Amino acid sequence: MSGAEGTEHGEGSSETDMGSLVNPDNAVLDVTEDDSRRKLVQLCLYAHDRARSAGVADRIEHGLADVGVLAVRPDGERFDPAHHEAGGTLPTDDPNLDGVIAETEVVGFTDNGRSLRPPIVTVYTRRSGASEA
Repeated sequence: MSGAEGTEHGEGSSETDMGSLVNPDNAVLDVTEDDSRRKLVQLCLYAHDRARSAGVADRIEHGLADVGVLAVRPDGERFDPAHHEAGGTLPTDDPNLDGVIAETEVVGFTDNGRSLRPPIVTVYTRRSGASEA
């Protein structure tokens, strides 16, 4: 193999010039590809957040989903501070709704299972003094 393609088999060294690395299978990986993808995803999230049309926002979400970036709207799920950010509360007399997400205020996103940003949600909270049913 020439120097532009990487190292000889079995040497275990990597090529770091031009933003490339050689993985264990000796396939050259372009490190700048991940950075470029990250920048494009961030730009799409920025555009999504500012879209004035629900149709445009939906189209951006579908395009992102095609590359593994999924919108997160946990409405109806139990609130988990490890995965959700509370933006507000909504009082309820129903003890079964206490701690359940009422609505998503700001859509969250994951990238191939890794959180890019948590959704900001409104959470049902039981009114103080509400009686048990």
